[in-house]
Amino acid sequence: MSLSAQSDRDLLSAYLTEDMSVWKTYVDKNVDLSYEYGYCGYIVSADKEAARPYVQRFKSHILNLKSQMPPGHYEMYMSAVYVFELRLHESIHPVKAMSLAKDAVKLAPSDPIVLSYYGTCLFYAPKPFGSKAEALECFTKAEPLFQAPQYEYSWMKKANEMYIDQCREKLKKN
Repeated sequence: MSLSAQSDRDLLSAYLTEDMSVWKTYVDKNVDLSYEYGYCGYIVSADKEAARPYVQRFKSHILNLKSQMPPGHYEMYMSAVYVFELRLHESIHPVKAMSLAKDAVKLAPSDPIVLSYYGTCLFYAPKPFGSKAEALECFTKAEPLFQAPQYEYSWMKKANEMYIDQCREKLKKN
C-alpha cells in the first residue's frame, strides 16, 4: 500500500476533510496505485484537463507494475482507467471496464479493495449493468474484510462505509 502508517493517517485525514491538495502532493512524489486511483477519481470530476496527465501516469504505472500486483488488482485498476478515460471522452469502453471489474472479483473474491471497487462500478453503472442492491452486497461483503490491521487508515475502507450508507438510503427510497 503506501509508504508508512503516518502517511496513511495523514492521507485519510485529508480525504475525510476533502483536502485533495495533500493527495496531489503525495501522488506527485510517489508511485502508489491505491492513492493514484483515488486521486484520479477526484481530479477527473474536478478538472478534466488537469486529470489527463494523472490518468496517463496511473495507466503507465499499472502496466509497469502488473507482475507485482495481487490477484485481481491489475484488472481492477485497468477497469478504473477505462472509466476515467470514458469520463474524459478519450475512449469508450464501458463494457470492457465492467468486464474487467467482474474478472477482478473472480480472481480475488475475498479482497476488500476489489469487492469495494466492483461495488462502486455497480453503484454508478446505469441499468441493466448496475444495481444498487448488488452494489450493497459487494460493499457489505467487503466490510468485515476491511477490519484487517492493514486497512486501519485506509481511505478505501471509509469510502466503502460511505457507499453502504448511500446504497441503503437509495434502496429505502425505492
